Amino acid sequence: MTRTLEADYLVVGGGAMGMAFSDAVITHSDARVVMVDRRHGVGGHWLEAYPFVRLHQSSAFYGVASTMLGGGRLQESGPEAGLQERATQPEILAYYAGVLDTLVASGRLEFFPNSDHVGDRTVVSRISGDRFQVPQACRIVNAHYLAPSIPAEVPAPFDVGEGARVLPVNDLVRLGEAPSEYVVVGSGKTATDTCIWLLARGVDPDAICWVRPREPWMLNRARVQPDPAIFLGLAADIMQSAASASSHHDLFLRMEDADVMMRIDRSVTPTMAKAPTLAKWELDQLRTLQNVVRRGHIKAVDRGRLEFADASVRVADDALVVHCAADGLKYPPLVPVWRPDVITLQPVRAGFPTFGAAIAGYIEATRTADDEKNSLCPPSNYGNSRADWARMFFRGARATMAFSAEPDIKAWADGISLNPTRIPPGYPASHALDDARERLATHTPAGMARLAELGAPTDMQ
Repeated sequence: MTRTLEADYLVVGGGAMGMAFSDAVITHSDARVVMVDRRHGVGGHWLEAYPFVRLHQSSAFYGVASTMLGGGRLQESGPEAGLQERATQPEILAYYAGVLDTLVASGRLEFFPNSDHVGDRTVVSRISGDRFQVPQACRIVNAHYLAPSIPAEVPAPFDVGEGARVLPVNDLVRLGEAPSEYVVVGSGKTATDTCIWLLARGVDPDAICWVRPREPWMLNRARVQPDPAIFLGLAADIMQSAASASSHHDLFLRMEDADVMMRIDRSVTPTMAKAPTLAKWELDQLRTLQNVVRRGHIKAVDRGRLEFADASVRVADDALVVHCAADGLKYPPLVPVWRPDVITLQPVRAGFPTFGAAIAGYIEATRTADDEKNSLCPPSNYGNSRADWARMFFRGARATMAFSAEPDIKAWADGISLNPTRIPPGYPASHALDDARERLATHTPAGMARLAELGAPTDMQ
């Protein structure tokens, strides 16, 4: 028997974006939300992430609008002392569990874990087999359109021969015996985290082989902070760099000169621009790794050997290959956030996906016409190539201009920590802030025009 639930929204996905949307729409309306997730709790991929993961950005930029993650605390010790704290996996999961408790206690959210939306507005429990339906008037919210792939949930993207030792990064913390060599496979944040973790536990840099299919650009973490003078200074440097850039390569070199972007090896030109943040102390440690293999993607791993499309590379017979090579970020086609059959959550402000989901929830709660909602909240892509990154920044800046022109949206956005460009009430005046705002005003017109050319956006302009 199928039971019908009272709901205005069926949010499919209890990860970061589903939680941010639900929190905002409940806070600013009297809507009732049913949330379902295939996992056993809320938090999405954080439930399955490797144990030593941290947010790569400040905690204050992540989570839901009603409750700041971490409380805006600064790190008091260590190599990042003075920067905003970055939450650990247990802290993130505890935060989302607390937010869920608050939303459920409001009486306007029901959460169904271990459950699937099977279509036809029907939800089925993976545990009990119970079936639920929502009314025809209930809007479906797709909060998993951009759900990342992580090593714990996808197999290594290469063949594994007999006798080869391969494990996902999650299992590294449970290793029973040290190999003579570690082979870290991947170019992104997971791989850099893994290398830093191994070095922190005393592994000799010469005992680490790093297979980097592509060279990555990374954002300087000290420049991505919830301090208006710092963040607006970052935005001004990006616009100033873009305004004068002659090519994608030139744009990133100019941002590197402005202390915005960083690369691990200055003798190699990176082509990957997912651009997570990285601290300079991490950069210094990563540069101690000299055994770097740049032959593209691994095709197969055999005992003592890595096979590539055009070469074979020798490693130790007991080498442990650490799989950090899941796709991570997804790049499906951009679609309007609001369509007749579904609300599809996507980033809006470049680099801050939970802010995009929260602003979609606020706009949904305060506007009626879908055409108006889409005009105020156009979706943005994630970065991958340098052109993707330029397109992402262009779209994010354009969206910010659109929703900031609405007084109520601007007032709401200026009151939440998820918004990186806000200037909180009482923030002191300073020369640095004045300079950042002046340079932004000066360089944004030309910077936006050049980013549009470099990103060559052809859809949804």
